[in-house]
Amino acid sequence: MDAEAIINDYVSAEDLKKYEQLYINQEKRGVINEKTHFDYALCLVRSKYTNDIRKGIAFLQDILQKTNDDQSRRDYLYFLAVGYTKLKEYENALQYIKMVQSLQPENHQALSMEKYIKKKLTHEGLMGMAIIGGAALAVGGLVGLGVALAKK
Repeated sequence: MDAEAIINDYVSAEDLKKYEQLYINQEKRGVINEKTHFDYALCLVRSKYTNDIRKGIAFLQDILQKTNDDQSRRDYLYFLAVGYTKLKEYENALQYIKMVQSLQPENHQALSMEKYIKKKLTHEGLMGMAIIGGAALAVGGLVGLGVALAKK
């Protein structure tokens, strides 16, 4: 699956509910299995809703701090990048994808995601500049109109 497909992949309501219930049941028992924590975090990051994505990011950051396994770290870092990309927080996403690459420099999935993030960062940056430029022109035009009217 390429980066764009991963970013545009959303969890089903049924899967989200299923993994949420597993997480809640383990939480009630006082011990949350790392796999359950990750599966629920992954569902949250794949949600359509910003609050779910933020919650998934927080879960991933939490379990990232608790693991020493490089493969697990790679997965957590990668999906942190996915979450931040979905939130359009591209600078944060880029930082996490760079961490994946420091663990696995030849990881094709990470390289694809980096390329996608940089493309979005450039596109959004250009769009932002165009919006700012357009706003500046509009303000300049209004100021010019105001000055012209004031002279009359």
